Amino acid sequence: PFACTECGMSFIYKSSLVCHEHIHTGKKPFACSECGKSFNRKFKLVSHQHIHTGKKPFSCTECSKSFIYKSSLVCHQRIHTGEKPFACPECGKSFNQKFKLVSHQHIHTGKKPFSCTECSKSFIYKSSLAFHQVIH
Repeated sequence: PFACTECGMSFIYKSSLVCHEHIHTGKKPFACSECGKSFNRKFKLVSHQHIHTGKKPFSCTECSKSFIYKSSLVCHQRIHTGEKPFACPECGKSFNQKFKLVSHQHIHTGKKPFSCTECSKSFIYKSSLAFHQVIH
């Protein structure tokens, strides 16, 4: 086996170790020829390039909506299944997307991360800030 000198993680193939080491070095050898954005894994570059080509290889079997990323399809499919895997530990309310849970938790913590640049008033939700900004 091939072991990472940084964290001790073991790999069967040396090529896997080399890829893993990019995590520690921050090296991103795979660059997009369209926009220059770099990635530490080739598959991430290939996936990113769909943005430029408009290719959406992941389709929903329920409604045929297509997506650039598989993770977006998985998230979308929860609309059809009703699955809400992200539960608030404070009140038990469930959400189909993690960002919705994180946003909801601001209610319990009192955190208001969205501030108006005009008057400095803060809001729990980005949509509330956008609605507020109409008054300025």
